[in-house]
Amino acid sequence: MTNDLRPRRTGAVPPRLLSVTGVVVVGVVAGSLLLWHAQLGEIFGPDADKSPVVSSVSALALGAPPPATTLATTKPPHTPTHSPSDPSTTPPATKPPQKTVKTSKPSPEESINGLSPKLKARLRKAMTAAKAAGVTIRITSARRSAAKQQRLLNEAIRKYGSYKLATRWVLPPKYSAHVLGKAVDIGPAAAMQWLNKNGWRYGVCRRYDNEPWHFEALTAPGTKCPPREPHAVAKAD
Repeated sequence: MTNDLRPRRTGAVPPRLLSVTGVVVVGVVAGSLLLWHAQLGEIFGPDADKSPVVSSVSALALGAPPPATTLATTKPPHTPTHSPSDPSTTPPATKPPQKTVKTSKPSPEESINGLSPKLKARLRKAMTAAKAAGVTIRITSARRSAAKQQRLLNEAIRKYGSYKLATRWVLPPKYSAHVLGKAVDIGPAAAMQWLNKNGWRYGVCRRYDNEPWHFEALTAPGTKCPPREPHAVAKAD
């Protein structure tokens, strides 16, 4: 009995393995050609200048899309919708602080309030009439304290050199009509002239020749004033 079995080939590649290998090689070659063709299209195509070329073999082989490019946009500056002159949006203007002006009250010596009722009433009527004539009578010295009168006398003694000469201008407190509220000194010169001329109508008269500013209630209203004295004389004690 004989054995007709064919001897086995050693080193032969199975036909199925060759077929699979050929398919893989063809696929790789085809993929490389497609990639190369796509890159050439991106470089030389009509949109070559519009988007950047991204070359990544591994990314394209895996099918991942190329990274997208974003253009940075700048927002336009915000413009107000209201007008600058709109009163609803304009802050209120702050007013500067106002200064308080303090009016100083005249001293009692510069007011007729300290005078005797008779001289006060007559002088008020004379001042009203003078104002209507365009003349303002100002009080420079009305009622004085005894201390003020004595101080004025001491100054007059130093100025004129003797008590006798000083008392022609300033009497001692116990003889002064100013201390009693029965005399008033006025100004300016226009007021002195007006009251010297018209004071008799209101019972107010100038008393001394050397003091054109000194007035007292020496007569009844509407009657002639008595003759003036040359100057004041201190009474003997």
